[in-house]
Parts: sequence; structure tokens; C-alpha cells
Amino acid sequence: MKRCMFLLFSLFVAISLAGCGEGSQPAKQSEQASTQQPPSQSTEAKSEKATSYPLTIKDSTGQELTFAKAPERIVSASPAETEILFALGLGDKVVAVSDYDDYPEEAKSKPKVGGVLSPNEEAILAQSPDLVVGGISMKEDVVTKLRSLDLQVITLRPKVVQDIMENILLLGQITDHQVQAEELVSRMKADIGKVTDAVKDLKPEEKKKVYLEFSAGWTVGKGEFLDELITMAGGINIASDTQGWNPVSEEKIVKEDPDVILFAQGFTDEKTGETLDQTIRKRSGWDKIKAIRDNQVIGLDHNILSRPGPRITQGLYEMAKAIYPERLK
Repeated sequence: MKRCMFLLFSLFVAISLAGCGEGSQPAKQSEQASTQQPPSQSTEAKSEKATSYPLTIKDSTGQELTFAKAPERIVSASPAETEILFALGLGDKVVAVSDYDDYPEEAKSKPKVGGVLSPNEEAILAQSPDLVVGGISMKEDVVTKLRSLDLQVITLRPKVVQDIMENILLLGQITDHQVQAEELVSRMKADIGKVTDAVKDLKPEEKKKVYLEFSAGWTVGKGEFLDELITMAGGINIASDTQGWNPVSEEKIVKEDPDVILFAQGFTDEKTGETLDQTIRKRSGWDKIKAIRDNQVIGLDHNILSRPGPRITQGLYEMAKAIYPERLK
């Protein structure tokens, strides 16, 4: 069952959403630059933050990789990691992306290397990359095969928001863009602070019960960053008594009677043509749910909400605004 859920979620990611897995590991302490400089410092000051090569790091699989210099040709086989690389100012170094990469706009024009589960090996080799970045959906046997072809492959598998920020810092270190990475993480932390400050004085009885449906018939429980986002936003995830990605129990949702229902926008049933919110509203007995009675069924951009990249804190803000519009304008 767990294997089926992972495969379904991997498919979900393949259409630009995101997911699960183990957090990434930071580089060895001895290899990190020691001087912390604010973003506004001079070029000379910034150079003190330069990565020292050779650099050895461990990725989320525990695999050690050593880089003799900053990568010049990067293939990203995951939409979230592509967003990170572009946000770090590395768009000119990204020579190819997955078939599903659509943000930022410049990523659309990059050569494609196939899907996120099993990208095309020949297409990757054709780009002569010195770094291949994979996300949560890249199969382990694919990673092993690519490494057997003498490719430097790093895989990132974040579970919580902190993992996402550590992945950004790790990619910044590998690519000698540490200052940019720290600036980006600082902005993300500021976004988190705005949300948590807005909801921190909520009394227990004021906290709203939230049900999130990220794909038709599927929700999320403990151990994944979408559950964490609901908590950060001041909500109570009614599926938090479950672990990971779970099929929806329609009777349970009716019983829990959520105040707010959040769903991922952009999905349409191929057979009926119904949008996800239409499907949700038509379920038997769900018209009695408070969220539906009060018209608190709110769609959120599925890419922003679920890609474990630099826009995840924007997703947090939009989620909190949907739950407590009076607190976040």
C-alpha cells in the first residue's frame, strides 16, 4: 500500500507537484566557508564567502560527491530543483530540465530530458553535464544507473520546510552561490515570520479545522511538509492522525466537519470534466460539512503549494490567507 501511495504521489509530482523523502544533508563542516557576510557587502567581502574546492558533500541518499570546481553545466530533472537553481541566479548554467519544468518562464525554453521518475539517459549524456540534480521522484535505480555513467548526480528529498532551505544552501555551496542562497533563505524565513506572527495569538478554540485535498481522493497526514504548512498557518489538519499520503475517507471528513477545505487548483477529471472543487462539493453527505455550507472551499495554486522550492513560503502565505483572511491581507 505504501508503495502504491508513493508511486501515485510520484505521478502527482510529475505534473509539477511535490512530495516526500528524507531531508538533505549539509556539507561537511570543515569544508564550509566560515565568514558570514550580509548580502549588501562589497565584492571583496562576498569573495570571503566563496566555496573552497575540492568540496565533498552528502546528498539525501547518503552518497558522497566531490566537486573539483563549481559546476558549469547543470541538468535538473525536477521542477522544484529547477526553481531553486534559477532563484540562485544559475539559469545560464542550467542546460536542460525535465519535461514538466514550467517555472520560471526561461525554464520552458531549455532542452528537455524526459520525466522526473526516469529521465532519458541519452538526453542527459548529450548535454555533457558536470552536475545532475534529481528530486523526490527520481527512482533509486535510475540514480544508480546515471552514476554508473560517471555522472555527478545529487538527489534532494525534503520532508519539512527546513529541509527545503537546507537544500537551497547546499546547492548554493556546490555552485559557489552561497551569498545568493543565504539571501534567498533569509527572505523565506521572513515570509514564515510574517505568517507565524499573524497567527501566533490564536486561542485553541479559534483555530480552524482544515482539510487539504492535493489530488482527487488524496490527502496528507503527519511527516510531510504540507501538514507542516497547515500547522504553521495556524490551522488544525484533520488528517494529522494519519502518516504520510493517504486516500480520503469520505466518512471521516464528514465526521471531522472541517471549517476550511483547501484543494489544489488545476485538476480536471478526464471522464467528467469536473474540477476538483466540483468533485468535492458533489460527494454524498458533504453538503453538511461546515466548510461547504459556509463556502470555504478554497483553491490554491498547485505548483506554489506543493513544490519544495523557493516559492513554498509563498504557498504558506496563501494557505494562511485562505484560512484566516482577516489576519493576512
